[in-house]
Amino acid sequence: MCTVCGCGEGESRIEGVTDDHDHSHSHDHPHHHHDDHEHEHSHAHGHGDDHHYGHGPARAHAPGMSQSRMVQIEQDILSKNDQYANANRQMLADQGILALNLVSSPGSGKTTLLTRTLTDLKDELSLAVIEGDQETSNDAERIRETGAHAIQINTGKGCHLDAHQVGHAIEHLKPQTGSVLFIENVGNLVCPAAFDLGEAHKVAILSITEGEDKPIKYPDMFHAADLMLLNKIDLLPHLNFDVDKCIAYARRVNPKLQVLKVSATTGEGMSDWYAWIRGSRQLRLIGHPLSEPLNIAESVKNHV
Repeated sequence: MCTVCGCGEGESRIEGVTDDHDHSHSHDHPHHHHDDHEHEHSHAHGHGDDHHYGHGPARAHAPGMSQSRMVQIEQDILSKNDQYANANRQMLADQGILALNLVSSPGSGKTTLLTRTLTDLKDELSLAVIEGDQETSNDAERIRETGAHAIQINTGKGCHLDAHQVGHAIEHLKPQTGSVLFIENVGNLVCPAAFDLGEAHKVAILSITEGEDKPIKYPDMFHAADLMLLNKIDLLPHLNFDVDKCIAYARRVNPKLQVLKVSATTGEGMSDWYAWIRGSRQLRLIGHPLSEPLNIAESVKNHV
C-alpha cells in the first residue's frame, strides 16, 4: 500500500506548471522513528509458505512500523486527500462536468480505448483528458492527436494520482462547462483504489490477456469501481479465458458492478460504452442549468 511505502514525495510535476508553484502537497509521507521500537508483525513465522502481509488492520507491512501506526498514517493522508477531492467534486458539479477516473493495470489497452473513445465522440461532446504516468508525456501526445485537450501529470515514483494533483491539473486544463473529463490514472490496480479524486465514477479496464482472476486478486479496485470494461474481447478465440468466471469474480467483490465487453481495436461493444457515458452525463446534469431532457432510450436509439 503506497500510503506506507513512501512513493512519490516531491517528485510529481504537472505539465506547464513551474517548480516554484505553491504546491502544498497532500501526500506528505512522514518519517517516523520509533525509539520504543514498537514492532508488531501481522505475519506468522514458521507456519508454512503463506506470508500474507494484508491480514493486520493496516492490510500492509512495513519493517519497523506497527500496524496501528500505519493505520494512523493512512487515515491522515486519505483524510487530507478527501478534502481536496471534495473541493474538486464541488467545482466539477458547479460546472456540470462529468469526470471519469480510468483505472487499470499496465497493458490493459486503456490508452487505446481512450483514444478511440475521443475520436468517436469528439464531434458530439466536449472532451478533455488528464493523463497520469510516472514518466514521459507519450500518452498525452497520443491523446492530443485526436484533437482533445490534454494535460500530463508525471508522478515520479508515485504509483497513483491524488486529488491535489488533479485539482491543479483542472485549473490549468480548464475543461469546458458541461464537458466529459477523463482522468487516465497511473497503471496500477492497487493504490488508485484508495484515492478519491472527486470523480463521478471509477471505471476499471481489465483485458482478457490478464487472467480472469484479477478481480479477486485485487478486490479493492473492483469494489471501488462502478463499471468494468472487459477489453480485448477480439482475442477471445485465441486465449483460454473464461468470461463468465471473470464477471462472477468481479461481482463477488462488488455485486453492483456494471460490466461491458468491448474491443477498442475492432470497436465491438464500444457503442454500449458510449451509451453509458451519454447516460451518465445526462444524470450528472440533472438540476444543472445545462440540463437536457432526460431521455436515455431516445439517446441510445439515436447513437446506435
